[in-house]
Amino acid sequence: MKKSLFAVAAVTAFAGAAQAQSSVTVYGILDMGYIGTNTRNVSGANIKTNTNQIGNSAEQSSRLGFRGTEDLGGGTSAFFTAEFNLFGTGNSLSQETSFRATTSGSGSTISGLQSRQAFVGLKKNGLGQFSVGNQYTPIHEAIGATDPGQQNNVVGSAIYPVAVNGTDLTTGAYTTRAANALVVKSDKFAGFSAKALYNLSQSNSSTNASNAVATTTGGGSVNSNGWGLAADYTWNKLLVTANYQSFQNRTTNGGFTTALNSNDNQFYGGATYDFGILKAYAGYVNRKITTTNDLTASRTAQQIGVRSFVTPTIEAWASVGQGRFSSNTAIGTVAPVASPASANFTAYQLGSNYWLSKRTNLYAIYGSSQQSSSATIASEGANQYAVGVRHTF
Repeated sequence: MKKSLFAVAAVTAFAGAAQAQSSVTVYGILDMGYIGTNTRNVSGANIKTNTNQIGNSAEQSSRLGFRGTEDLGGGTSAFFTAEFNLFGTGNSLSQETSFRATTSGSGSTISGLQSRQAFVGLKKNGLGQFSVGNQYTPIHEAIGATDPGQQNNVVGSAIYPVAVNGTDLTTGAYTTRAANALVVKSDKFAGFSAKALYNLSQSNSSTNASNAVATTTGGGSVNSNGWGLAADYTWNKLLVTANYQSFQNRTTNGGFTTALNSNDNQFYGGATYDFGILKAYAGYVNRKITTTNDLTASRTAQQIGVRSFVTPTIEAWASVGQGRFSSNTAIGTVAPVASPASANFTAYQLGSNYWLSKRTNLYAIYGSSQQSSSATIASEGANQYAVGVRHTF
């Protein structure tokens, strides 16, 4: 009898262990192509620069990632993601030494293994999930769902701008990632879903390169706390999203000033509607930074666009946007000035994909961004095109 009980207990324990199934997926994107950039900067002299090189990550940032899940039973599972940049134009996977769509001039050097995301969490079916680590902010994920260009790295988007000029005052629309972040996401209930982020005192990476309103300089870090909230609503073919996030930076405020103790408040609202033959997009982003010594910098932009499959294998998109940048301080100073800096800007982009398979496509993208001049800001602009191939795995 005892042997039978022991046998039953052993089988039961083995069955319980077998139920906790796990899986790990290796995934990635490799995007390579030819990129041409024409820039102008009118500051006393009309300076024009033309750059044409083989580059990477024009349509989508190249990456290598590992994603895993483990079934814990009872509708609960554990999950993780570890994702890194891939640089196909350098002599190693972890260092970029050649031109990239988001850099200027003859290129840049980025050393070390560049982490995009790294987090671990738990999920409960029918309720939601939470995760901890280096993660995308609510605004970045919302723009990913409502940007007709799908956050490509070519000039021409007003809500997901790319920096290629020397000053680029009109870029830095929002903070992309937050490290040391706790993110909670709900499941969808009656079309509604919600998201919350809490970031505790370490580093945040901002969009693209050094700029006026960015919290960091191209993948650098600041000491900050922050939080964010998001709400999405889906009804039939309609998606509406509203997002707000705020960061309190205790170090320098990016490339614009050397001011300390700044509050960085960001809002994004967007919507899409799928008409069948095409999908329409609209978005509005607002960012305002204030410091304890009365320095301010703000950026607003709005954009509309469409995306459609012209044929079963040819996909095209177009977007147009405009906005305004303003600040009451001069670049590199920590005191307000009598004549606030301001500039209006416009942007547009056209693009197309030719799908060779579900994982591989050829692309061609053209975009333009133009900034007006004022008494304290020079006129500048950029035109950029990219043709290449993208493969996902």
